[in-house]
Amino acid sequence: MADWYQLVRQRLSGLPLEAAEKDEVHAELAAHLEESYEASRGEGLPEQEAIHHTLAQVQDWRDLQCKILIAKRKGHLMQKRLHELWIPGFLTLILSTIFLMTLLQHRFQPRVVSWGGPHTILLYLPWLLSLPVFGAIGAYLSLRAGGSRRTALLATVFPVLTYAATIFVILPVSNIVDPHVQNTLRLGNFLHAIFEWTVIPGTALLLGGFPVRFLFLPRRAVRPAGSNG
Repeated sequence: MADWYQLVRQRLSGLPLEAAEKDEVHAELAAHLEESYEASRGEGLPEQEAIHHTLAQVQDWRDLQCKILIAKRKGHLMQKRLHELWIPGFLTLILSTIFLMTLLQHRFQPRVVSWGGPHTILLYLPWLLSLPVFGAIGAYLSLRAGGSRRTALLATVFPVLTYAATIFVILPVSNIVDPHVQNTLRLGNFLHAIFEWTVIPGTALLLGGFPVRFLFLPRRAVRPAGSNG
């Protein structure tokens, strides 16, 4: 009986992965080949013919190696994006939303600010004052995970991106579907909603997240004394 693990290890010896990942790939592929071999033997094929039939499943080991490497790199990229953007961004969104909902449940009355005649803006001041803290948390977590300053900025303003999506997607769809709200979504209403739910909160988030982008210094390798370059 063939040693499938050793065979796979030899055929994929040039796979540029870390030792743990390489061993995992070898073990998974060896298990797959062994299952195929056992199935062929169960169908009554002789041992050598079953081995030949199993090995025929991999026509080009170099091509398989390239496909494995591409798949691993995509997986690493997705995992990297998850920790650098999505987790910090959603955490910032969840914290800010929970705090706003808490204020609303306690019937906190927003401050009404008039501008341009009859136009008014509702300012939830405790919520706005909390946003710099949440923005700083999002930026810090993104940078700590290895994200770039641009990624940290996206994690900082992630809540207002969802608010903007609500304004530009959900409200127009509601306007089309529900006849009772037709003709209420005019340009002025859009601009008002954008200013109230994206510009103002976004500015507050940036007040906390933007300084973190420059205060956070990633660790660098210490160079030996007297080294050049």
